[in-house]
Amino acid sequence: MTEKIVLAYSGGLDTSVLIKWLQEKYAAEVITVTVNVGQQENLKEIAEKANKLGVLKHYSIDATKEFAKNYVFPAIKANALYEGKYPISTSLSRPLIVYKMVEVAKKHNATGLAHGCTGKGNDQVRFDISFASLAPNLKIIAPIREWNMTREEEIAYALKKGISVSKAAKKYSIDQSIWGRSIECGILEDANQEPPEDAFEWTISPEKAKNVPEYVTIKFESGVPTSLNNEVMEPLQLITTLNTIAGQHGVGRIDHIEDRLIGIKSREIYECPAATVLLEAHKDLEKMVLTRHEIMFKQSVDTQWTFLVYAGLWNDPLREDLEAFINKSQEKVEGEVRMKLYKGSFQVVGRSSKLSLYDKNLVNYNIKTGFKQSYSKGFIELWGLQTKMANILRQKINKNLEAKTDLE
Repeated sequence: MTEKIVLAYSGGLDTSVLIKWLQEKYAAEVITVTVNVGQQENLKEIAEKANKLGVLKHYSIDATKEFAKNYVFPAIKANALYEGKYPISTSLSRPLIVYKMVEVAKKHNATGLAHGCTGKGNDQVRFDISFASLAPNLKIIAPIREWNMTREEEIAYALKKGISVSKAAKKYSIDQSIWGRSIECGILEDANQEPPEDAFEWTISPEKAKNVPEYVTIKFESGVPTSLNNEVMEPLQLITTLNTIAGQHGVGRIDHIEDRLIGIKSREIYECPAATVLLEAHKDLEKMVLTRHEIMFKQSVDTQWTFLVYAGLWNDPLREDLEAFINKSQEKVEGEVRMKLYKGSFQVVGRSSKLSLYDKNLVNYNIKTGFKQSYSKGFIELWGLQTKMANILRQKINKNLEAKTDLE
């Protein structure tokens, strides 16, 4: 039986070489799939290149709206920042790409699924686990992990097989979605070097940004943004609009030493203008409408949810379990947050909600309220009782030790 392999295809050198490699090594018919999650590439050119390389069929799938609503919005609810800095923009798109690939594989009765990930990164984990979860009966093929070609050998192979290779070698390795842009390789691998300006596309240099701050108002309903500056927008439109606005002020640049799942520490550069602003606004609004106990517990849930997605476990039942709690908590996350953007900085400068637990009368020292300040004395006594007793005991022990030392 002829092998039919569905390949995640970007149109770049690696995945183009993979087409020929799979055709030769497996005598396979290759079906390529490009899923648009906002990478801003010419899908028509990618399709033409795949067809020129002799694929059985090529699919270009626009999943930007689905990505925004079903993947990015849950990440906002979960305040998803891996290690407190990275909005998991690349991680989020992988399970959606795999889902679309599996749909194509079932349509064509494919025998295998393939990707172009290296053996050093996180993406191999995300693709392999998602493949195995959604299509456990299909082969998983990761050629770059097994062919051991150097970059020079890969280019030579490409030229031999008639695959076009750009004369100017790419300076960086780029991955994009509507939720962010990651930049790797080259000078960026030196963790002590400031990233050059040519690494950035979505954000202007803060030094060159406008000298006048800009204010944006974001309205949230059930934990997700629904309008920007009083204009109701669909998820995709809101994210892309805010990417432009925040990027013009140099907001969203991230320089991060990241712990990859496989144990390597890597220096990662990201541009995530909309993600940076939306996550900060959402987190701030939660502080206003959730109780302290809800917030503290949710922080641990958010961290676990984010790690599952980063680690390729989108399809693990625990993610859905955690989302049940997260979604319940978001019923009260409703209101508006006003953000100030200025020369690379972003800060919340105002927030309001009809479900707010904040009462200015309780914190105002000049207004008489039902809050009896005299009660605070008893509260403090009980709140610090064990701390006080522990220190009294410590002092007794130290005193006895000192007396014993003097006798000796």
